[in-house]
Amino acid sequence: EEVVEYGSKLTGEALASMIYPLARSNMADAEKRLAKRAKQRTLESAAKPAPDFTLPDMQGNRVALSDFRGKWVILDFWGSWCGWCIKGFPELKEAYAKYDGKLEIVGIDCNDSPQAWKAAVERYELPWVQLYSSKSDDVKELYAVQNFPTKVIIDPEGRIRKVCSGHAPEFFRELEKWMQAR
Repeated sequence: EEVVEYGSKLTGEALASMIYPLARSNMADAEKRLAKRAKQRTLESAAKPAPDFTLPDMQGNRVALSDFRGKWVILDFWGSWCGWCIKGFPELKEAYAKYDGKLEIVGIDCNDSPQAWKAAVERYELPWVQLYSSKSDDVKELYAVQNFPTKVIIDPEGRIRKVCSGHAPEFFRELEKWMQAR
């Protein structure tokens, strides 16, 4: 927000300088991040229906989000290159075991090669559904993913209840709240 605010106050001299293209690029990136953050807030604040998508799993089968209707779902947008994603796997494993039968976790790998994705799933022994998001699909845009990990809680009716970016302990408190309410 500050980048956008200060960028709008640049003088003509600053605009004419060699630094302006860099400043403009940073401002454009900041505006995109703000727009994505606003979209995430809108998705969760109104308990909007979760956008459906279909992606390949580890065996190449096409899996749709709508296949999980009737259960609580966590979408976990992650990558093998993301230290915070990997740090959060033990907590996800605990939640997966604790809510067995009531909760599905759907891992969505982003920005990896298929080989790196499959190797990471095996290396970290991730027992839940794993899907591969290529650069050409729009699932990251549908959920306004800008940071990793991004986790999304979806209720059994298919409505978004929480979107959380980064490794955040409050995500699991929020999950506990929703799981106890049902």
